[in-house]
Amino acid sequence: MARYTGPVCRLCRREKTKLYLKGSRCYGAKCPIEGNYSEPGMHGPKKRPRQKMSDYGLHLREKQKIRRQYGLMENQFKNYYTVAMSQTDIPTGDKLLELLERRLDNTLYRASLAPSRTSARQIVNHSHVRVNGKRLDVPSYIVKSGDVIELKPKAKKINLIEEAIKSPVTPPAWMSLDEKNFKFEILRVPAISDIDTTVNIQLVVEYYSR
Repeated sequence: MARYTGPVCRLCRREKTKLYLKGSRCYGAKCPIEGNYSEPGMHGPKKRPRQKMSDYGLHLREKQKIRRQYGLMENQFKNYYTVAMSQTDIPTGDKLLELLERRLDNTLYRASLAPSRTSARQIVNHSHVRVNGKRLDVPSYIVKSGDVIELKPKAKKINLIEEAIKSPVTPPAWMSLDEKNFKFEILRVPAISDIDTTVNIQLVVEYYSR
């Protein structure tokens, strides 16, 4: 599956907000968003006054922000939107956020067993994760209520995981974490109130509804 392999701090600079793509660095003074920073580019911002962003630009930036935050390519993200749009019992934006939160790599990150979603994806890809006792190496797997996710014993010594435990991340209310045994259980499907995001999801829906 295709994925972005370039520098990630420039993505945060482009979106002018923290996307938490680089683990503990995002919480320290080295994060470019913490100090004076400019948008990415060889020569920095242009001297002439910036024109007011169009409505299309506003919608595009919100879509790019959430897509990059979850580490998805455009086709992957659009597929999630298509699934969310097909649901009639819940608003499209809420369903989209729910599907993104229920990705296996994201739940590993939310459970504070990986310092970033990128690291969580790598841990899953390398077959260090078991779901309900069975090995699973698909980061896009959508977890459901009652699923028990755990790390293999040898994974507990991985530097990325040791780093994650030191990060100031608190597991959300829709899962229970057994930090000692590197295991967590999905208690329920996350509600929109459980999802901590700065993205205006309605603008994303409007972007695809043009």
